[in-house]
Amino acid sequence: MRILMLAQFYPPTIGGEERHVRNLGIELAARGHDVSLATLWHKGQAEFEIDQGVRVHRIRGTMQRFSALFVEQERQYSPPFPDPEALNAIRRVIIAERPDIIHAHNWIVHSMTPLKVWSKAKLIVTLHDYSLICVQKRLTYQNRVCDGPALIKCLQCSQGFYGTAKGFSSTAANWIWGTVERRMVDMFLPVSEAVARGTQLARHKVPYQVIPNFVPDNVAMLRDDEHPLLEQLPDGDFLLFVGDVSRDKGAEVLLQAYAALERQIPLVLIGRSGKDLELDVPSNVRVLQGWPHTAVMAAWKRCTIALAPSIWPDPCPTVAMEAMASGRPVIASRMGGLSDIVADGETGLLVPSNDPQALRDAIQCLLDDPARRNQMGIKAKERIAEFESKSVVSRIERVYQEVSA
Repeated sequence: MRILMLAQFYPPTIGGEERHVRNLGIELAARGHDVSLATLWHKGQAEFEIDQGVRVHRIRGTMQRFSALFVEQERQYSPPFPDPEALNAIRRVIIAERPDIIHAHNWIVHSMTPLKVWSKAKLIVTLHDYSLICVQKRLTYQNRVCDGPALIKCLQCSQGFYGTAKGFSSTAANWIWGTVERRMVDMFLPVSEAVARGTQLARHKVPYQVIPNFVPDNVAMLRDDEHPLLEQLPDGDFLLFVGDVSRDKGAEVLLQAYAALERQIPLVLIGRSGKDLELDVPSNVRVLQGWPHTAVMAAWKRCTIALAPSIWPDPCPTVAMEAMASGRPVIASRMGGLSDIVADGETGLLVPSNDPQALRDAIQCLLDDPARRNQMGIKAKERIAEFESKSVVSRIERVYQEVSA
């Protein structure tokens, strides 16, 4: 089958979504599919390359050339409407690649929908977040989970988040082109039940199947146990958080819970410092930045308990999967995709979000019970088989076959 993937970012620009897209493309190519990918070009990147069997076309967009509205920290985002230059570039890629399936990720799909009928390809969209209905993609309103879109509310929220110009234009465009997307897409693949509910797929009666993110089958082995950065980790037991050290990811709540522990073993936070949070870090807490993935995987293997205390409905965080693949129990918020990943009481503990006392009690519970902690780690390694590529990519292949039938 000839498959063209569309993604606004691709490595070396890296994040959870980018790693998912790359791993999916490589796995599909390894399974015998003819795989190509179109992604936005960034400075210093090759316009064309072959990445382990995936032909990568890097295209230019008008918004990136002439507008700073969709550029952040040198990351060039797709807008929530068709970008003229990107649309024309995707058209050229389609002519060259002649795909049977076009599998899009995020707002770059809007530069594809006007070409859908002409392309004669089936269109699939993986929903990695809530951008189908929420212009800020997080489905939060006034620091709480949003109960659904309303035009005036969305305009006020987006202008507070993006500023007046970008907020107004993005909200209006997302309402219009979200409607077009629902009509044109042959199958939506939300990465969690939370994303399916949050984007109101059932209400709009569009076809969808929940298929989560995944990790490589050998992810637990993709670690560098000799990496020099590992010298920054504490000796002995420690708690580990990986992700943006931000309010949304629960960093503030975590530090409050940590301060109340009876026995404060070291706490390590690995990730970028969030703009929305200035932390007063105690001496027993280490904040580490710029770690490569192989070093992070080695850190998971060394830690005692993994922590994912998000206070927003995190769609499907792969960090929880990576911790489980490393045989570590996960304490996570009972919200978003974390509820799909962590089996409460079996592979870890789920606690109410934004509740420092509940988080503190869960951490203390596992610290005081090494036998239960170890048993959860064993169960976590068993459960992660559901989220490995051999399981998840096979489900995606079945979707390709269903929509092509």
